[in-house]
Amino acid sequence: MPKPLLEPFRIGDLLLPNRFVMAPLTRQRAAKGLVTNEIHAEYYSQRATAGLIISEASQISPKGQGYPNTPGIYSMEQIEGWKLVTDAVHAKGGRIFCQMWHVGRHSHPLLQLDGGLPVGPSAVAETGHVTTPEGKKNPVIPHALTKAEIEQTIEDYRKAARNAIEAGFDGVEIHGANGYLIEQFLNDSSNLRTDEYGGSIANKALFGLQVTAAVVAEIGAERTGIRLSPSGTNFGVRNNNPVETYAYFIEQLNDFNLAYIHLIEPFPHTIEGMDQYLKSPTQHFRPWIKTSLITSAGYNFKTAEAAVVEGFADLVAFGKDFISNPDLVLRYAQNERLNAYNTETFYGGDHRGFTDYPFINEA
Repeated sequence: MPKPLLEPFRIGDLLLPNRFVMAPLTRQRAAKGLVTNEIHAEYYSQRATAGLIISEASQISPKGQGYPNTPGIYSMEQIEGWKLVTDAVHAKGGRIFCQMWHVGRHSHPLLQLDGGLPVGPSAVAETGHVTTPEGKKNPVIPHALTKAEIEQTIEDYRKAARNAIEAGFDGVEIHGANGYLIEQFLNDSSNLRTDEYGGSIANKALFGLQVTAAVVAEIGAERTGIRLSPSGTNFGVRNNNPVETYAYFIEQLNDFNLAYIHLIEPFPHTIEGMDQYLKSPTQHFRPWIKTSLITSAGYNFKTAEAAVVEGFADLVAFGKDFISNPDLVLRYAQNERLNAYNTETFYGGDHRGFTDYPFINEA
């Protein structure tokens, strides 16, 4: 039987040996200084048979942190820690991009080095809870970014992209999804600004486009991807016109000739009762996207094959299955059963649930 996910594919300057992408997966195991170390090198190198690995989200600055023990990409110590990872992945023949992250308002004074407020487009609190070193906390009202602070944040993205290349990454993925800062600017409920960064769709898209322009200018379009969730509703972000918003945003992104655009499919319950949201952004926006398209969220081998064969996507990102199956590509190739994952070890902890899932020959 043909195995469509084993076909090679080129993104940017990289020839990928297959269509598997390891999705960015927050694991909350960074060491002191929010630095990755040898256990991260083992974890990622175990999964180097993926066509492309996208690292766990890494904050571009201390202000960008939204969870305990997530790695950064803004200090020299963090660069050196990530070098352990990229060297290990490349030694196994793999390819790895760094996902660059700023959570915006999804933070808390307990996660801020100065104990100050998190930042966002506007002084509007999110819904739900924030995970802090002291457990779950109610969200706080963020500080609305000034224009000078917006310029500094864009500069932080640029520096983080340069740091990622210095750390040995093959490229970067700008995190523009999941209710974090770029998506907060794109949405009506979180962006109430009346200046050039708010109001119209073009204004709300400006911040994300300026971030992309800065990163592309620094490291090149062939090394730059972006992740979006056009039907995303995380942490209370809501959009009155999501289809029009993302149609405009994607049209503008096309001008950069990025390595790829990565779209997240919504889970049905997250958009239930909200008819303005697309049930399948990947299928809808495929004709709009002029570069490579990665799709993610909820795929199994059968549905991933269909997405590739029917042309809705070029590559498919797997998350939980890559956590529990370091040899996921081989299991697909050999029609082997998958290891079950343990959700209790997803976040924080040690090697258990991180580097100890068995390979086929160990099962």
